[in-house]
Amino acid sequence: MTQLGKPEDIPRAFEAAWNSHDMAALGALFHEDATFVNRFGHYVRGVAEIVALHEPIHATIYSDSTLENELIDVVALGDDAVVTHFWSRLAAGAAHPAGPHAVDTLILAVLTRQADGGWRIKALENVTLTNPRTGETVLRERKSA
Repeated sequence: MTQLGKPEDIPRAFEAAWNSHDMAALGALFHEDATFVNRFGHYVRGVAEIVALHEPIHATIYSDSTLENELIDVVALGDDAVVTHFWSRLAAGAAHPAGPHAVDTLILAVLTRQADGGWRIKALENVTLTNPRTGETVLRERKSA
């Protein structure tokens, strides 16, 4: 099982699981009863449902996709709970019906520390960046490296 030693590890661990299309690794990032809201507003509860939501798309339209995540912040709610925000750029490939394209989202995740000291996601919500006037998706300007 993936061990998240600190909350700042979550964006890279999520990215690694997505990019390897390893849904067991993705599921291991979450509490058994975690909640997940995807970028289309689809709500599921529990690791089995989170994995079931992602398995079909990773076998088809996102089979050649990649994510690039960038941590924004970690806000402590106490010693054993934090809220994290991170940017996520999805690069869809040729397997997607719309062809290769990119989508930016902002992810909010609530993490709690486990008895073993590791961290797991308790709740995650993913929001697509859009132009509020047109509804069109937009890409954010990324920081220079």
